[in-house]
Amino acid sequence: MIGVDWGTSSFRAYRMAADGRVIDRTSSPTGILFVESGRFAEVLRRAILPWTNAGERRVLLSGMIGSRQGWVEAPYLACPAGTSDLAGATIPVPYDGAEVRLVPGLTFEDSGVPEVMRGEETQIIGALADFGAGGVACMPGSHSKWVRVEGGRITGFSTFMTGEAFAAFSGHTILGRMMKADAPADPEALRRGLARSADDGGLLRHLFGVRTLGLFGRLSETSAASYLSGLLLGHEVRAALAAAPDAGPVVLIGDTKLCALYADAITFCGSVVRIAKGEAAPAGLARIAAEVRWGQSEG
Repeated sequence: MIGVDWGTSSFRAYRMAADGRVIDRTSSPTGILFVESGRFAEVLRRAILPWTNAGERRVLLSGMIGSRQGWVEAPYLACPAGTSDLAGATIPVPYDGAEVRLVPGLTFEDSGVPEVMRGEETQIIGALADFGAGGVACMPGSHSKWVRVEGGRITGFSTFMTGEAFAAFSGHTILGRMMKADAPADPEALRRGLARSADDGGLLRHLFGVRTLGLFGRLSETSAASYLSGLLLGHEVRAALAAAPDAGPVVLIGDTKLCALYADAITFCGSVVRIAKGEAAPAGLARIAAEVRWGQSEG
């Protein structure tokens, strides 16, 4: 089958053997925000044509391609949800030359406020072997996800806009005037920010310290961005760990560089980390595809 991880900024497709092994792959910067006039079918056809010509006739999509801004909107599936739940909730996508289906995203109610994800659920399914009976995953990004897994099912999750908040504070507030955005990372300043996040007062109070430390010569322009990063990361990690005190090691899934940054932050804040093995997205696509009722129309 063919699995496609189609996000906001990137497109990744995998040709997989019956046992889930990736036997070929292709990628491009044609995320959903960069596809003109909704020409999603053309982008997909161009990418997978050699594989469909070779006889592949089943395609499973996941990610933001199923959002309201994507090709076909796939309704969110409520937690808890596992592999068979996701497979049973896939929806067909009109396409000539292959059967294309779309994995739904997930939703979870947090004190009456909805949480949503698209694409991360497929990665979690691909990394289930790293959880044993259960645990917590951290998936770093502009909108980082912390996901709870029990008995092979996603039972809940929370989202932290840490990456986007860093971009906003460093680029569009008075704090940005105190820092050189292109300065190399300063590990010591990052640790200072992580340590400050443990103090009383809350994030909004701590943020102003980025300015005052600079005013009093206690934080250089070349270190301020790393301090801000540590401050934001520390507040995220401490909040997430407090919500799951008995979860055991945090499983990190995602970009290698971001996972390394989060591993340092989580360790500093007193927990243990484990990096997920293998490629989570294609593994998840293969596992879900194995339980999809191919050839069945919706309803």
